[in-house]
Amino acid sequence: MAGNEHDVNRSTKSGKFVKESTAERSPDTTTTEHVGGDQHDGDREVHRSAKTGRFVTETTAELHSSTTETQRV
Repeated sequence: MAGNEHDVNRSTKSGKFVKESTAERSPDTTTTEHVGGDQHDGDREVHRSAKTGRFVTETTAELHSSTTETQRV
C-alpha cells in the first residue's frame, strides 16, 4: 500500500473506530474500509463526523473541522 493508504475498522452500530481484534470477533457488527491512496487515481474524498461516524457534506466538514474527518476512498 502506498502513502497513507490503509484499512480501518468501524462499528456498524456506533460508527466509531474499533481495533482489528474487535472486527475479527464481531464481523456482523463491524465494517472494514480501505482509505487513503493516491489522489490522482480517481479516488474520491468523503467526510465523516468523528462523533457519529456518519457521512456529512463538505460544507458541514468545513464548518465543523475539529469534529470531522476527511478520507480518500
